[in-house]
Amino acid sequence: MQELSGLTSDGKQFFAVSDSDNGTLRIQVMGRDCVVTRTITAPVDPFDVEDLAMTPDGTLWASDTGDNNKSRSTVALHKVTPAGAVERFRLTYPDGKHDAEALIIDKSGTPFIITKEPLGSALVYRPTGPLRTDISVPMEQVARVSLSTTDTPGGPLEGTLDSRLVTGAASTADGTVVALRTYTDAYLYPVPDGDVVKALAGDPVRIPLPDEPQGEAIAFDPNGTLLSASEGAGTPIRAVEGAAALAQPAVPATTTTKPPADAPSQAAPRPSSSWQNWPLALSLGGLVLVAALVIGLRLRRRA
Repeated sequence: MQELSGLTSDGKQFFAVSDSDNGTLRIQVMGRDCVVTRTITAPVDPFDVEDLAMTPDGTLWASDTGDNNKSRSTVALHKVTPAGAVERFRLTYPDGKHDAEALIIDKSGTPFIITKEPLGSALVYRPTGPLRTDISVPMEQVARVSLSTTDTPGGPLEGTLDSRLVTGAASTADGTVVALRTYTDAYLYPVPDGDVVKALAGDPVRIPLPDEPQGEAIAFDPNGTLLSASEGAGTPIRAVEGAAALAQPAVPATTTTKPPADAPSQAAPRPSSSWQNWPLALSLGGLVLVAALVIGLRLRRRA
């Protein structure tokens, strides 16, 4: 696929989408050897599909949110069944036009669109209500994500933008980890309570994805392997085994069980009195020594 932009996996097959659609939405289904076995063709004409997600029931979500020239009044999500039936949901931003290449679907089925911002932080939006096929649903901004510049090689641009522009996103099958990617790196965020907004405010685990010419696709296998790929025919799919486990929250330390209120208290043993009162003993010894010296001097004078 010369212009691969979105990737997802069910563990047995890869599903991939290109941002060059030629008037129809086509999702390529590939075996683990990357050979295309079939094509899901949906009767819809997308503008610029930039990401692909899959929900646990096998439904595919194509993120038709690309807008390089900031010319779109609405963006769209296409819900596609494995048989190719499609529903289109239009969305609007609350604050102007944005180019976006990343989509996350959380455990509840709520979509989150993450923008590709050359200046400042990436912006995260979600619909303000249920998606509808008859009208455009407004979105609200719910988070910002700031990524630091890295020295990972790769990407189509020269300079620092390659490592800061968000070009794709993914979620594990159970929703406990989400990932954002740039042209050069992946960032994994634990989502222990299902709250994607809270998760994106935390500290991610960075996984370098070096030497991808134009890396825009990212996904998880059900076993937690991180998958990434670049535009360009013949480029491989990278697999980072065990990646999702790296972003799992730390297990809390074991706490001591508090004894019942009616249980007898067990105070720590007190040190022996000879050691506990050593400052007092030392002071008394000094006084005795001084007194002895004074008495001795008086007796010598009388002699």
